[in-house]
Amino acid sequence: MATNKTTKVIYWTTTGIIFLFEGVMPALTSHTDLAVEGIRHLGYPDYFRVMLTVFKVAGSLVLILPFMKGNIKEWAYAGLSITMISACVSHWAVDGFGGQTLFPLFVFAILMVSYVYYHKIAD
Repeated sequence: MATNKTTKVIYWTTTGIIFLFEGVMPALTSHTDLAVEGIRHLGYPDYFRVMLTVFKVAGSLVLILPFMKGNIKEWAYAGLSITMISACVSHWAVDGFGGQTLFPLFVFAILMVSYVYYHKIAD
């Protein structure tokens, strides 16, 4: 089945947004005082911040690199989905329902669009 240009544009746009939000931004900002305090505020130890950053950057790279295919890409989508849902639950449990709770779900929705269009291209 041939893929059309619109399908590829939607896939690469959403995947690029995920790469920026989940790969580039954590890599550049995870060491800042705001990020350190944000993880501490949620009750997580500091090593969790470092581990989460490494996994987010790795997963984002897997999504953006076109030669990564199959199960490894599926695992990256699954891992990033778990981080988004976990972020929503963590913020809701600590701070209640608000913008910090909804933003991870917004990023999750973009991730799901990327996932759907990945399968449209890959099939």
